[in-house]
Amino acid sequence: MNELRTTNKLLLIIVIPLVFYLLKLLSFIFIPLIFSMFIALLFLPIMRWLNKKNVSKPISIFIVILIFIGALKIGGELIQLTSKEILSADNSFFQKAETKLEALLIGMEDYLGIPYSKEENIINNFIPKESMMKNFGTTLDFIGNTVTMILMTVFFVVLWLAESINVQKLMNNTILKQKHTSVKTFVKVEKDLIKFIKVKFLVSLFTGIGIGLACVFFDVSFPIFWGLFAFAINFVQMVGSIISVVLLALFAFVELEPTSTLLFFVLSITGVQVLFGSILEPIFMGKSFSINIITVLVMLMLWGYIWGVPGLIMAIPITVFIKIILEQFPQTKIIASLISGNQPLKNNPPKKGSWL
Repeated sequence: MNELRTTNKLLLIIVIPLVFYLLKLLSFIFIPLIFSMFIALLFLPIMRWLNKKNVSKPISIFIVILIFIGALKIGGELIQLTSKEILSADNSFFQKAETKLEALLIGMEDYLGIPYSKEENIINNFIPKESMMKNFGTTLDFIGNTVTMILMTVFFVVLWLAESINVQKLMNNTILKQKHTSVKTFVKVEKDLIKFIKVKFLVSLFTGIGIGLACVFFDVSFPIFWGLFAFAINFVQMVGSIISVVLLALFAFVELEPTSTLLFFVLSITGVQVLFGSILEPIFMGKSFSINIITVLVMLMLWGYIWGVPGLIMAIPITVFIKIILEQFPQTKIIASLISGNQPLKNNPPKKGSWL
């Protein structure tokens, strides 16, 4: 029996890297599949409510698709509004920004030895023309891949909602092997992930509104753009809030004079991120949803390496899903406790014939 356990552990060590390799290799399938599952979970309560009202499933799916398209339409309108805001900026702002960037480039040439050409455009000093032309094809490929993944995501959302892909049955047939346990686990997964997505959406929304209002109050240009940017990047746990504060602070440094106004502005946007991200979000999530900060960093690096930006966005929901699954087995409860940052409980020794 000990030899069997040792063999199972060795097989597990071999299988895990292979699984991650396949996830990276087949990312064009798994990214929209997993992302669509999280979207479908948000609409499941609506589907159940429509079912109670005796609305047929095809009509319910059609209503959900209309809601989804409406959300995309609102996002597109916001992006269009942001573009108009940037294009309508007067030349004085760009001249002021060019002057400060030129001073920055001269300083880099003096202290770091980085060559600066006054004959070239400011942008060309940062990004050479050859590099821009070389990356043009890559940009087109990126846009094409993004559109393809969006269409695949919509397709998978329809499959999830139509129950052509049933998570509960899949867990019952593959992992848990018990109908009662699989149903209970699926309910917990659905409840926790819906809670996470709702809280994250609301926190990101109020963060974006707070950042936009700070830009308006301190007269920083493009408040709609920065609010939308803070909202979108805040979905990347921990890293997103840092990026938004750093980039907006650098932008404000270019536009505003280095006085107390700039200092108070940086303190304001930092305070918004701390208030919503570090205080209110953990309160709304609750203790049962906590994840060890080391686990968060490791998972961000892991899924960011495997799937890039989509991996950074989905890293925490995937971690929550894995934690809930691990909690169902006595042999892996200690790992789930380590993920959540709680003190591991002493479990009874595994029974004979267990999977480890």
